[in-house]
Amino acid sequence: MADFDSAYKKMLNHEGGYVNDPQDPGGETYKGVARKMHSKWPGWDLIDMAKQQSSFPKNLDKDAELQEMIFDFYKTNFWNVVKGDDLENQQVAESIFDFGVNAGNATSARLAQMVVEAKVDGVIGKITTQRLNEFDPDHFLASFALAKIARYVSIVKKRPTSRKYFYGWVRRTIGDI
Repeated sequence: MADFDSAYKKMLNHEGGYVNDPQDPGGETYKGVARKMHSKWPGWDLIDMAKQQSSFPKNLDKDAELQEMIFDFYKTNFWNVVKGDDLENQQVAESIFDFGVNAGNATSARLAQMVVEAKVDGVIGKITTQRLNEFDPDHFLASFALAKIARYVSIVKKRPTSRKYFYGWVRRTIGDI
């Protein structure tokens, strides 16, 4: 079975630290947790308090409680939702999890379901999990990467201001295969 700790560490390398890019639809973000999308996440209270210190944002990474909240947030809201513990191949699990963080769990699930020819409903259940575990991992990763890149192209066409993120998204995708 796939290991969350390994997937989590890889995902954090992609997400980085604290960012407040006015062109990012998610707005203020810490380690990938976008304030506009997760405004009720209790970690924002700790971040807002940390802003009062002169060492902000460097002080965030030293806050053990905040780091535990980040870990729990991703385990509960992403890894468990995409059934990472039930997937046999680590790279497949990491790719689905990481894309779920970047594009949303339902989007990641739908693309994975399209690749393994499961019912496309945006929810990874028993049948999708079984198909993912039976599918050739190399074939899945290559096909899933192409589907992700096509999704990113679509985003840039609809929202040209996101073009600046495109090559980062592609690098992130290629790192999964």
